[in-house]
Amino acid sequence: MSDTHPIRVIFVEDEEDVLIGSSQALELAGFVVDGFASVEQARASVSLGVPAVVVCDVRLPGMTGAAWLSELQGIDADLPVILMTGHGDISMAVRAMREGAYDFIEKPCSSDHLVSVVRRAADRRKLSLEVRGLREQLEGWRGIQACLIGRSAQMERVRRAVRALADAPADVVIYGETGTGKDLVARCLHDHSARRAGNFVPLNCGGLPEALAESELFGHEVGSFTGATRRRCGKFEHAHGGTLFLDEIESMPLAVQVKFLRALQERSIERVGSNESIQVDCRVIAASKEDLKLLTEQKKFRADLYYRIGVAFIDLPPLRERREDIPLLFEHLILQAATRFGRPAPVLENAQFDLLLSHSWPGNVRELRNVADRFVLGLLSDDFDLHHSHGEPCHSLPEQLEQFERVVVMEELKRHNFDVAATAKALSIPKQTLYSKLRRLHIGYDKEHSEE
Repeated sequence: MSDTHPIRVIFVEDEEDVLIGSSQALELAGFVVDGFASVEQARASVSLGVPAVVVCDVRLPGMTGAAWLSELQGIDADLPVILMTGHGDISMAVRAMREGAYDFIEKPCSSDHLVSVVRRAADRRKLSLEVRGLREQLEGWRGIQACLIGRSAQMERVRRAVRALADAPADVVIYGETGTGKDLVARCLHDHSARRAGNFVPLNCGGLPEALAESELFGHEVGSFTGATRRRCGKFEHAHGGTLFLDEIESMPLAVQVKFLRALQERSIERVGSNESIQVDCRVIAASKEDLKLLTEQKKFRADLYYRIGVAFIDLPPLRERREDIPLLFEHLILQAATRFGRPAPVLENAQFDLLLSHSWPGNVRELRNVADRFVLGLLSDDFDLHHSHGEPCHSLPEQLEQFERVVVMEELKRHNFDVAATAKALSIPKQTLYSKLRRLHIGYDKEHSEE
């Protein structure tokens, strides 16, 4: 995790020797310590979202540590509070933990134990503040940015393409692996177009039986075939004034492609069993996980249909190529799942966060959503078991090294506000070397800062 929120320690202890000794041990471990002899003196140092951990003796003159715990929870329920206790106060400390204390330390304690407990609490606080920041960022996003979530250069390119094409009359082909969100992009194109008042009509071509494809696309009249007991409006006609979304268009049977091409060219259809031509004004968005141009060369997709729908293209990157988007996206999916299931939104541990970043995500955002759902429902083990839960083999050493390198570079970029020059200096590498790494790892950067 980046050091966006340096955590200090608010230490409250009325025994001066203990306060001085404990503060020195924590400062040697790298913490900034604010020492106080009473709760009344320390109270002004605590506020909502303060980047701190509280270590407080249970028995103090004036307000006790146990009583202050309740007050602190009212200010910030996520603030870690560690209670220091004498032997006779352990039962009180255990009771305080049930009431929300992070941990308790029995006095006297070793410096190593004190530092260990405080470091764990600081990691928890840092993570909770970053999650809070992500949630605030999500709440502040609107429009296309709130639909297509991510801070990577790849997702910014996708959002720019959607903005440019949303109101254009051109048909669009969306390319992307399974689970990358092609249907979400199609819906976003529709919702931000002048056609948003019309119907958004999705049709999965992969599940379209050839015998029923014509009826499904163009509709039918009563008696046009066995079982046609009433007139039916097809998908094309239903999309009049709106958008027809053809998912997995590469799976459309070749025989159906001929009839579909004619309807596209003429923007008119005939229901099965009818000779009447019906004019249809709709936009067509197609999605494919395979290269349609390559399929035309292999005679698996009609070239004339490809050139008819291939006016504008949007390429969706797989999740493994935009790992910097995973924290924000996962937090968004957690909040969605918490609302859907009526559960509180849990907070990730650092080790779990690292697992999310190192996983290859073969199922892309769809797989990430499933993990978020299971996380909210409490169905995951502490280590998530991502690499083996679905039979996926472990990464090769080069893959693991590249994933680690991407995480390190991305965290340094974020820490230096995407200033390439400052990031290169922090990583002790030449700026041109960092540029090469950014291109190889598919990481975007701030050109304005990098050219200063």
